[in-house]
Amino acid sequence: MEGVALFRWLPKLRMPWVRLGAWPTPIEKIVVDSRPIWIKDEGASSPLYGGNKVRTLEAWLGHAQAAGFEKIWAMGAYGSNHAIATILHARAIGLEAGAILFPQPRSEWAEENLSAMVATGADLVRLRSVVGVPFAGLRIARRDRRAIVMPPGGATPVGTFGAMSAAFELAEQIHAGIAPPPTRIVVAIGSTCTSAGLLAGCSLAHAIGAWPWPVPIVHAVRVTPWPVTSRVRTAHLALRSLQRIAELGGPRNELGLAQLVRRLVVDGEELGSGYGVVTRACDRAMHRLARAGAPRLDGVYSGKASAALLRLHSANIGPLMLWSTKSTVRLAPASDLRGAPAAVREWLTSRPC
Repeated sequence: MEGVALFRWLPKLRMPWVRLGAWPTPIEKIVVDSRPIWIKDEGASSPLYGGNKVRTLEAWLGHAQAAGFEKIWAMGAYGSNHAIATILHARAIGLEAGAILFPQPRSEWAEENLSAMVATGADLVRLRSVVGVPFAGLRIARRDRRAIVMPPGGATPVGTFGAMSAAFELAEQIHAGIAPPPTRIVVAIGSTCTSAGLLAGCSLAHAIGAWPWPVPIVHAVRVTPWPVTSRVRTAHLALRSLQRIAELGGPRNELGLAQLVRRLVVDGEELGSGYGVVTRACDRAMHRLARAGAPRLDGVYSGKASAALLRLHSANIGPLMLWSTKSTVRLAPASDLRGAPAAVREWLTSRPC
């Protein structure tokens, strides 16, 4: 696949893929407290809708098309970046799309995404809570054989391939002198898809010589709680991804689970009271990095990663790279909410106390 780093380095790979993104995404250098921080701006990955989920969807939509599906469903919270990205990018390549959604705390970013989902007119299924997610997915898959249902965030080995490619892309940018090799890549961890993909990708790139420097720690900052963001669970997804790469024509994996666990930190200090709740540290970090020239951040994911980044920066750990996951594209709100589920309309129109 032309333009995708994973295939440049592993030309024998045979897997379905749909090119969606504008690669490579840029790396920006900002200065905080007179010292540099580098930011991989995944938000600039697409003029339609960017962010880290564009990489996830290149593999997932390719998989759906190759398997003959006509519709793809995403799962996530009301403000899910993955859900709105799925709807917009699936439609752009001729696939139908829908989203299975559960409530989350209000925020400007969640409202923006949910309103944009309503504006597309896509099928939206509203759940009372996250507990209903697996059951809803099974019901839809059984009812509509034309459709495939992704797990939340697309977090399977298929979903990680995009972030694996990003690790090879980053290696190429370091070779070109755009940034130094980071000691840590700081990224929000929600569904674990991007964190596991970066962990697998950096490890594989190092093993085949594409990453000749010490393997960076993937410093994954919790935005969803344990056990979803378990360190071992995330490393195991990385291991399964490496094994799947070998099955598809890539190099055999010589790494074990213990080695991958050692290359991963799961940081729970910025979670606060739960998913989608914007903390003071997150808010301060977003404002501080914005003043330094950082790209668009959000209080659900990249803002919490930024708060952890600044803690590490204050401790003189570096070089650091922030994996900035929020789309730079600002989505237009729905002008008519009548087609949305009643609970979604109420959530969008009511104001918090």
